[in-house]
Amino acid sequence: MNTPDSSSSAATTANGMLFVASDVEPADEADFNRWYDQEHVEERARIPGFLSGARYFSLEGGRKYLGLYRTESLAVFGSAGYRAAFEKQTPWSVANLDRMRRPVRRVCAVRAVTGFGSGSHVVVLPLPAAADAEALVQGAARIGQQLKKEQAGFVQSYLLVPDTALSTPLPRESTEGRVLQPLLVIETSSEAAARSARATAATAFDADPAGGWLLALGWKLTAAELA
Repeated sequence: MNTPDSSSSAATTANGMLFVASDVEPADEADFNRWYDQEHVEERARIPGFLSGARYFSLEGGRKYLGLYRTESLAVFGSAGYRAAFEKQTPWSVANLDRMRRPVRRVCAVRAVTGFGSGSHVVVLPLPAAADAEALVQGAARIGQQLKKEQAGFVQSYLLVPDTALSTPLPRESTEGRVLQPLLVIETSSEAAARSARATAATAFDADPAGGWLLALGWKLTAAELA
């Protein structure tokens, strides 16, 4: 989907996104990163219905590590292929999933997509849950169009709307006070553009820009590269 959606029916055809963020103890980081880079991203990208997997590293805010995995639809997260990924986890996966600290796992519909391509930098801006979900989608589409028109270095933006049933927590994820906030994601071609876009979006949504994560892309793998 490369254009902003304009109706609730778009939610049924939206891409899905697995959003996984965490910190890791310094002593575990070397093996954690090898696992992610040599096994985990490829393993996920090979699941039928997955389109890509990407790793990001925090420059400011949020968790130190973020993985974004795009899928054809939310239905992929109920598929036999996705279930098998959990039933046949390697010992390396089990060990490193347990090393995640303050983990955040969300399975989301990708809405209000504006632009296309992958940026070198990403903003993740948590937004308050809205009583009118479609109004929030339309607001995300409007800010995306504004950034596309006015922000040098803008690449793409989209709203991640968590699915309550599918967003089950990771083993070490706290469930006390767990809130599934919508997440506005903005991809840009530079850190400066990301900072500027974060400020603009925060103002538009009356959000605190300091609450927006700023991350740099480590690397990305598409399913097409594994064919």
